[in-house]
Amino acid sequence: MQNNSLKLKFGSNDLILETGSIAKQANGSITITYGGTVVLVTACMSREIKEGRDFFPLTVEYQEKTYAAGRIPGGFFKREGRPSESEILTARLIDRPIRPLFPKGFLNEVQVMAIVLSSDGENDPDILAVNGASAALCISDIPFNGPLVCCRVAKVNNELVINPTYVQWDSSDLEVVIAANSKGVVMLESKAKEVSEDEYLEAVKFGYNHLKELIHMQEEFTKKYGRSKADIELKKLDPQLEAKVKDLSEERLKEVYKLGSKEEREEAVHLLAKELQEKLTAEGFSADDIKLAVHEVERVQVRSKIITDNLRIDGRGFNDIRKITCEVSVLPRTHGSSLFTRGQTQSLAVTTLGTGEDEQMVEALEGEKSKSFMLHYSFPPFSVGETGPVRGPGRREIGHGALAEKALLAVMPSKDKFPYTIRVVSEILESNGSSSMATVCAAALSLMDAGVPIKDTVSGIALGLIKEGNKALILTDIAGLEDHFGDMDFKVAGTRKGVTAVQMDLKIDGIDIELLSRCLTQAHEARLVILDKMNAALSGPRQEMSIYAPRIDVLKINTEKIGELIGPGGKNIKAIIAATGASVDIKDDGTVLVGSTDAVKSEAAIKMIKAITEDVEVGRIYIAKVKRIMPFGAFCEIAPRKEGLVHVSELSDKFTKNVEEVVKIGDEIKVKVIGIDELGRINLSKKQAESPLEK
Repeated sequence: MQNNSLKLKFGSNDLILETGSIAKQANGSITITYGGTVVLVTACMSREIKEGRDFFPLTVEYQEKTYAAGRIPGGFFKREGRPSESEILTARLIDRPIRPLFPKGFLNEVQVMAIVLSSDGENDPDILAVNGASAALCISDIPFNGPLVCCRVAKVNNELVINPTYVQWDSSDLEVVIAANSKGVVMLESKAKEVSEDEYLEAVKFGYNHLKELIHMQEEFTKKYGRSKADIELKKLDPQLEAKVKDLSEERLKEVYKLGSKEEREEAVHLLAKELQEKLTAEGFSADDIKLAVHEVERVQVRSKIITDNLRIDGRGFNDIRKITCEVSVLPRTHGSSLFTRGQTQSLAVTTLGTGEDEQMVEALEGEKSKSFMLHYSFPPFSVGETGPVRGPGRREIGHGALAEKALLAVMPSKDKFPYTIRVVSEILESNGSSSMATVCAAALSLMDAGVPIKDTVSGIALGLIKEGNKALILTDIAGLEDHFGDMDFKVAGTRKGVTAVQMDLKIDGIDIELLSRCLTQAHEARLVILDKMNAALSGPRQEMSIYAPRIDVLKINTEKIGELIGPGGKNIKAIIAATGASVDIKDDGTVLVGSTDAVKSEAAIKMIKAITEDVEVGRIYIAKVKRIMPFGAFCEIAPRKEGLVHVSELSDKFTKNVEEVVKIGDEIKVKVIGIDELGRINLSKKQAESPLEK
């Protein structure tokens, strides 16, 4: 490869940027290496702008090739297919921080692609992909206000570590992904085990200080190997049109913002835009430009109302939370359910409990793993009063579900304490600001309603920001309009003890640590208010689970007996499941989980398992099956591959001349173990098992 490269010691490894040797037809192409992990990132731009386009069409794709880890894909089709949830989440991780750094009015289509070429099984390629995306854009001719840099910080054994390995990451109490530029922090993505705001802020400062080295590296790399930026005409509103729209709409919009509900405001703005289009198209302006002008005037007025008049659109104070209602056990046949409503945002969360058979197997570059807790988020079009196609979950739905799942992980019980597979589904029934944080609250209530022994209640809140010059106003519990026209979406979830998840996205270049600290403090106060509301509805996990939920009994067997329990080709375990209808899950350490909604079926399965795995005890009574009949007695199976002899003298209290007068092959009889000789032969008695004393 051509050696157009730079190297920097970053954390435990060298970080290497290279360009000029592969994928040279892309506008920008680099490989980024850390340890044995290599990611190729390309950036391409269309030369033409589609007529009528009024948005910036950025797409980000991230692909993990299994050859990178020396493996062939599993399943019938031996090639990579649709992106996994993990790949989608990484694509979002790249997209979110780079999107606000493209110039306003830039409407050319841009596609960023990151492909993992090599994986060492230690270093996650997602951080490399974010850094690589910025580097590829910086050296390309695509307009981009970079560089942007990224790292992961973990707190391991009470020490902060830059770019931890998978092992360190999994054992950490705090994990923070930080994306930043020279102006400050641009994006945060975090999960934690109930850490304080001060601990969290310390980790962000630690990461940001290290990222300054990467900023200088990318600047030098761009200076050495970058191309001149293309001369792209940015979309700008006609000042004359903007002035006309402002004159015709400013007073009308002031009245619109006095309307109480979101629906009334949206309808009024729609009618105003339609009226202006009819009036101004006659003057030669395009309908699309008029629509954009109305949007810009609306944006300026919403922000001005907040920054100048200190008034929010719905009349709330900056720290006020909309009305909250919490209900539990709202559905009769589910294992757990709740309905959380905050203003015009509403989440119906439903918890379902399953057995080990319901665990999700996840194939990733670092290997296969199973998930016993899943949270899925659904956002139907009716939640915002619209129509639309209903297909599989989109990237936004996957991202919001993953954030809520992350927020609850810190309080979920261990498999030893609660051996169930848990799935929570959040159905967003209404949305006007932060449905992901409503999902966190609803999911926590639903889990407690299902009797899941979570360690504490988790609540979540979203904050917004309006920043003009040196003035920055933080808005608690942002509504949709404040999110749309604002500068930040800052989501924090946690318990009374501390933070469990954070996600921050900006529409501006960056914010400093001092402003970040203010956001965390304001979010903490709001979380406690919401927790009080939630605890008033349900203060802790229910002691009893739903009668419709499966019961899982835990047995411990000798590991040497595992093969015997499974049987040749799974014969024994299949027979137990077929006979009882219960599920049986066997772990390598000898733990056996028996699950069923019917206690009788569970008990029957447990008896069969014990019969196979426990040593035969003298004096114990078994239900045996007659397998062979001899003149001197009957051989009976008391457990798979365990037979004993009922001597003719032990068949009945009466004299037995012919064994078949008492039992026949296939009969099931009650027998008692009366002895085991030195050769391990088992002697049984039917008459003693049926003795009145045994009853």
